[in-house]
Amino acid sequence: MSEALAIDVQGLTKRFGDTTVVDDFSMQVPRGAIYGFLGPNGSGKTTTIRMMCGLLKPDGGGGTALGLDIIRDSREIKSRVGYMTQKFSLYGDLTVRENLNFMARLHALDAPRKRVKDALETYELEPRAKQLANNLSGGWKQRLALAAASLHSPGLLLLDEPTAGVDPKARRDFWDRIRRLARSGVTVLVSTHYMDEAVQCDAIAFIAYGKKLIDAPSADIPSIVGLHTWRIEGRNLDPVYRALEHQPGVEQIARFGSALHVSGRDEALLKQAVLPYRERDGLTVEPAKTGLEEAFIWLMSGAEDNFQ
Repeated sequence: MSEALAIDVQGLTKRFGDTTVVDDFSMQVPRGAIYGFLGPNGSGKTTTIRMMCGLLKPDGGGGTALGLDIIRDSREIKSRVGYMTQKFSLYGDLTVRENLNFMARLHALDAPRKRVKDALETYELEPRAKQLANNLSGGWKQRLALAAASLHSPGLLLLDEPTAGVDPKARRDFWDRIRRLARSGVTVLVSTHYMDEAVQCDAIAFIAYGKKLIDAPSADIPSIVGLHTWRIEGRNLDPVYRALEHQPGVEQIARFGSALHVSGRDEALLKQAVLPYRERDGLTVEPAKTGLEEAFIWLMSGAEDNFQ
């Protein structure tokens, strides 16, 4: 394995009963990257990440994480991984400091008091050190969970829907901290189905029902998918939607507030379909940059649900 790679896995497969939840998954993740795993609920994102990091044994395939074999060296890998779950999983009846002290003992850290003191300062938790975790707001719980997950200086940090249920300011603060961790060399894997989390990632793997659909730098994904998009904005868009959805060249229409994003792979046919609406009073029709959300909807539309 290259020293530049934090993860290098091939052919990972996982079955639960008769259902294959991860099917022949391969990936290489550079050290220090923030890598997003995007897909609908139940698509195998968390299962894939846990196998890649030695937390779950695959039924097929293998590879390395942090230079260690994900099957033979799983115990050592686990000691180098920080895991932050979607649901707050620390002890609500313990204080902030007591939760961090517990995590320090759990990881058998050297100089645990100093580690906890540094974490309280780094994550600005010192003023709340004596507060019960259950009494924290969602944003502060999230900050405490991140402090606990990174207390033992992991080489890999796993985040499962990390900003669900927190306000925009807390979300921005959280991602600023994640980027600082990545700059220090920590590799971050993020499982999500939220676009505003996905755009924070350096690269994204789209996963649907156990299969990887695409794996590329975030900025490159719309062009790889090959969609062209026009934006139609105005009032009373329902008749426009119904008229366009069966027009040649129109392969996808997505509603974004007071606008329709109309997409297709044939640029000329798509333009021919939407341009007549420029003559309509009250409508603005302009070409738009295809975004991750349009790409996500497009990829999901062709995915087959493995639970059906």
